[in-house]
Amino acid sequence: MSSAEDSLIARYFKPLATDPGAFDLTDDAALVKSSADDIVVTTDAIVEGVHFLPGDPPDTVARKALRVNLSDLAAKGAEPAGFVLTLALRAVDEAWLAPFARALGEDAASFRCPLLGGDTVSTPGPLMISITAFGRVLPGRMIRRAGAEPGDRVVVTGTIGDAALGLAFLKQDAMAKALAVDDGIRETLVERYRIPQPRVALAQAVRDHATAAMDVSDGLAGDLAKLCAASGVSAIVNIPTIPLSAPLAMLIDQYYGLLELAVSGGDDYEILCTIPENRFEAFAQASKLAGVPVTSIGTVISGTSVPRFIDGQGAEMALSRHSYSHF
Repeated sequence: MSSAEDSLIARYFKPLATDPGAFDLTDDAALVKSSADDIVVTTDAIVEGVHFLPGDPPDTVARKALRVNLSDLAAKGAEPAGFVLTLALRAVDEAWLAPFARALGEDAASFRCPLLGGDTVSTPGPLMISITAFGRVLPGRMIRRAGAEPGDRVVVTGTIGDAALGLAFLKQDAMAKALAVDDGIRETLVERYRIPQPRVALAQAVRDHATAAMDVSDGLAGDLAKLCAASGVSAIVNIPTIPLSAPLAMLIDQYYGLLELAVSGGDDYEILCTIPENRFEAFAQASKLAGVPVTSIGTVISGTSVPRFIDGQGAEMALSRHSYSHF
């Protein structure tokens, strides 16, 4: 006899399990075909009230759950191979599950990262989605946090800070309430928080040119500090070169405190990497072909001090915090 869990899986997630190794989700395990590549494994959980808000649309929750993992794979130079899903639900709510599963399936197809299996459980606590994603990379070619060398450029993709401000709008904190902003801009920033854009298209360029890389999930300042610590180096960042979206740049003119939020807030899911000077032009060209904007924002230096963020007048920005922390 089929259980309620079996019915839930068959209805919402079996259609997503298109890879032959998933066995239509009828087995206790999946099969990932071996190859000459190394397998890169990453896992991230998103929790209601921490990584998304209770009222967030279920399709955006699904996309974020998968994309934060795809962002990690891209920063390692890995191509997506598949993922497993753990879903902790308070109840079986079909009005929530249907759009969640539909969006998850769309992203799995779009990013060529099929569902391989997973687990569904009940919980009395907040909703939680955990995904473990697998990627492939040529042997010995995964890009680690360690590896940055003095003289390398510090480079980021896309723009920084939109997601942190989008979350501030959703939470309606005091700073967000003080900003004069129209609904269109507010919604644009909220979408940046809810739906990250993993830079999967840049995986090969990162693999070919970066000495070290990671994604920006907990804040540019804090994540750069982690990369530098792993590499045994430091860095200097020129604040005016940090890429900001037009809406955020406009709002910073109203409220200077937004600049600190931009560099220390989380949820950007852009790639932060270090590129040797003699490879930067090739990296920039590859990025252009991939359709991903990249910006050089600083330089790796010798030493073990916390990276310094320098403003247009040559003064160091004093950060009250460097990144988001769960604890």
